[in-house]
Amino acid sequence: MEFVICFDMRAPDFGAKPQELYSAALDMAAWADDIGFDVVGLGEHHASEDGYLPSPIPMASAIGARTKRIKIRPNVLQAPIYDPVKLAEDLSVAQYLCSGRLEVVIGAGYRPYEFQMFGKRLEDRKALYINVFNFLRQAWSGETFEYQGRSITITPQPDPAPRLLLGGAHPAVAKRAAHIADGYYPPAGENWDIYRQECLRLGKADPGEHFKALGPIYTHVTNTPDEDWITIAPHVAHTVKSYAEWTIEAYGQAAGPFAKGIDIDDLRASGSYQLLGADKAVAMIQSLGSNRTFIINPLLGGLDPKLAWRGLKLFEKEVWPYVQNLREKMDYIDR
Repeated sequence: MEFVICFDMRAPDFGAKPQELYSAALDMAAWADDIGFDVVGLGEHHASEDGYLPSPIPMASAIGARTKRIKIRPNVLQAPIYDPVKLAEDLSVAQYLCSGRLEVVIGAGYRPYEFQMFGKRLEDRKALYINVFNFLRQAWSGETFEYQGRSITITPQPDPAPRLLLGGAHPAVAKRAAHIADGYYPPAGENWDIYRQECLRLGKADPGEHFKALGPIYTHVTNTPDEDWITIAPHVAHTVKSYAEWTIEAYGQAAGPFAKGIDIDDLRASGSYQLLGADKAVAMIQSLGSNRTFIINPLLGGLDPKLAWRGLKLFEKEVWPYVQNLREKMDYIDR
């Protein structure tokens, strides 16, 4: 099982202030590194009213400088909006600050406003992100090369180059990932078998039968779940509403399980947002199985870091020892 701590850095007016959230995120990433989490996940969006993280590379670099072991995964990096030359340089430096632990999920993006903001056309996103992907490969080859009539030299060369994964739910992306990427990262495990079969057809290593499907979007360990839900629910509703609005912008209609409206009781009943006592959290993790990803998103939608820390400390004290024991058993079985 993969254990991931995620940050969206949203700071709506009714939530914690951005400075407080950014400081807390660095401390929480260091906490996750210390106890043994596997990955820090970082999203990317632009022009969001609540300040959704627009700059995952500086954020990854700051986290890399505060941690020693944990993998740092921008997921997804909106490749079409970047200048490829500058992106290659910035990721090279970030890889050094992350001590070689950077893993980048390359995506195409979907919000029209973000594309126009950076002077790009949404209709060109496929060609743009493939171009960026191929450029990064060439940029990190160590050789000077020609690109659009220009001579390109990227220094310093990352050592090693960051792993590049393709993100996306379309079957064509799954096949493309098998050909050009170091891995495939579908949002909810879609088309994993297509990716796997294409890898095998190409004679590449078997990536495994299953993608580590994501567990609940949000888990908060608490002795007072009903009381805490009163505080957390507006942040969850804000986040869901924002995503629904973005899908309307992109596709002309809201998408997702709450596309027809947001009801607080329905949000909690959905199972995507879990507030659990320690015993129930242990049972939930056990039920997920080894081929799943457990996610903690402690500052979801601008949550108060004090509330988030209470949940993290309880998780560390009463849930994590079980996780460590389970991992030791699985390591023994694997041997």
